[in-house]
Amino acid sequence: MKSVKRLVAAVVMIAALTVPAAAQISFGPKVGVAVNDLKFSEDVISSDNRAGFTGGLMLEVMLPIANLGVDASVMYVHRSVDVLAADDGAYQKVISDKSRDYIEVPINLKWKIGMPIVGNIVTPYLFTGPSFSFLTSKKAIAEAYKNKSFDMAWNFGFGVQVLGKIQVGASYGLGLTKAVQATIDDEINPVDIDGKNRYWTITAAYLF
Repeated sequence: MKSVKRLVAAVVMIAALTVPAAAQISFGPKVGVAVNDLKFSEDVISSDNRAGFTGGLMLEVMLPIANLGVDASVMYVHRSVDVLAADDGAYQKVISDKSRDYIEVPINLKWKIGMPIVGNIVTPYLFTGPSFSFLTSKKAIAEAYKNKSFDMAWNFGFGVQVLGKIQVGASYGLGLTKAVQATIDDEINPVDIDGKNRYWTITAAYLF
């Protein structure tokens, strides 16, 4: 948790030092649903999508330049997964509904698409950026499968802002680091396998 606090403090300090005086700053609560999957390095293991949830706070800084800005969030994320193992050409469930809890810090570059006439009511936007996740639950989802304490992903997303206050967005997270590692013993040659997070997230935020 100390590393999480240091990262959050660093993000706030950098934002405070670099924000122009004319920038528009908003913040507020953010909640949503996260549908998680794991992409394994070997075909002998697969996984099924399962839904989790997320909630936290978001800070948005819009610059007075071409509708560009940055948003940063501190989110609690609960992920679940079913792990499947190959057996005679078919996958059989070997681990069911195992959860992992993270503190996630996504930092996105955001572009709001200006629209004449209706821009004050509805404004679409695009965003992308890195996400840093710190595991807070137990390090193992099963005896053979070990979670990594840190995970990094890259998010791609889109959304819509309504009445200048409510933002509803959807994003896809592409895991860049190993989230899960395992060694499968087939009694002949042990196979080292790693899994990377893949997830869709749908969120709603209310900004003040």
